[in-house]
Amino acid sequence: MDLYAFPPIAAVLDVAYALLMGLTDLLEPFAGGASAALAIVLVTLLVRAALIPVGVSQAKAERTRARLAPRLAELQRKHKANPERLQREMMALYAEEGTSPFAGCLPMLVQIPVVGVIYALFILPVIAGHPNDLLTHTLFGVPLGSSLAGSLAAGTATPATIAVFGAIVLLIALVGEVTRRAFRPVAAAGTASASSMLGTTDAAGGPNASSQLPGLAGMTNVLGLLQFVTAVVAVFVPLAAAIYLLVTVTWTLGQRLVLRRLYPAVPPAPPVTPPALPA
Repeated sequence: MDLYAFPPIAAVLDVAYALLMGLTDLLEPFAGGASAALAIVLVTLLVRAALIPVGVSQAKAERTRARLAPRLAELQRKHKANPERLQREMMALYAEEGTSPFAGCLPMLVQIPVVGVIYALFILPVIAGHPNDLLTHTLFGVPLGSSLAGSLAAGTATPATIAVFGAIVLLIALVGEVTRRAFRPVAAAGTASASSMLGTTDAAGGPNASSQLPGLAGMTNVLGLLQFVTAVVAVFVPLAAAIYLLVTVTWTLGQRLVLRRLYPAVPPAPPVTPPALPA
């Protein structure tokens, strides 16, 4: 059975095709042959803008986890000999605070259907019974429906194909590395004593929050890995989907940097009032 021929899915694809083709036609006088690629960039920005409230919730969840860091470190100290008890106590604490160690993953989950639709629009020769004209569009001479892996396997990869995909994959990996470095776990105030007691420090010699919090460390490692998995995925998907991935990871980095300033994970320490001098 052809999944894309299933009536509800076919209807969604037909609507998405009409919208993307309409936007491409509007942009063609300004962008020329790159109008479809620019339309994908604009669609990506619209999707990400619609997810800003979810990003705010994610930033608040990160701040909550930072605030809970001292209590989580204490749980680890008490139950380090009993990992199952430790996990139960940690999850109970998260539930008490109305959060989760996985809070903030929603933006990634919401975008899966969007990437799926863009993927389908650039691999199907026929959509809802009519020819797919999106497959005729290119970026720097590289068809938006082609993939780097597919082109290499078929022996049809051109220097332009390798250059365009290479630039996109490299940029995605670069953004992922910047994101990984910028959002390493930060210990909240009050965890320093726990760090010294556990003898754990980060590469810079300061307290390493992730070493104190096994659940947070595992989640951080997984999320850090996902940044680079995205670059690998871009090798196998159509160029149109790779463009979407590049724009969305770049937006995500910028949004997180802004929200980190608005909702810092570690609240600033209150100002210290100097003692009054004797009269």
